[in-house]
Amino acid sequence: MLEPRKVKWRRVHRGRRRGMATKGSHVAFGSFGLKALEPGWVTARQIESCRVAIIRKIRKHGRMWIRIFPDKPITKKPAEVRMGKGKGAPDQWVAVVKPGKIMFEVEGVSRELAAEAFRIAGYKLPIKTKLAERREQAG
Repeated sequence: MLEPRKVKWRRVHRGRRRGMATKGSHVAFGSFGLKALEPGWVTARQIESCRVAIIRKIRKHGRMWIRIFPDKPITKKPAEVRMGKGKGAPDQWVAVVKPGKIMFEVEGVSRELAAEAFRIAGYKLPIKTKLAERREQAG
């Protein structure tokens, strides 16, 4: 599963999920992308589950890119521990996703196959998603 090799801070604040994605909001590498429609945290396990689902569907026909990376540690205190005594130990890693962010991209497959692969992957995510197509830049 994905996680950073080295981090500056072991524990971080939760933050606020506000605004739209400005960077990474267009299909850049492939022909089709899976776009987030609402904000949320996507865990490393969910990213891996989506990766496996997409790869199984497209087989050797195309190529896939993962455009999000889980770089935010989420802490958790052990079971049956009283409140206080500091923040818990890092438990899992999440990627902060804003609406409009392209999370996965594929290339070399038909629109129908890409839509089906992203539909299956979308079931494994905690946020609503849609299929996005690459638009050629004018000029």
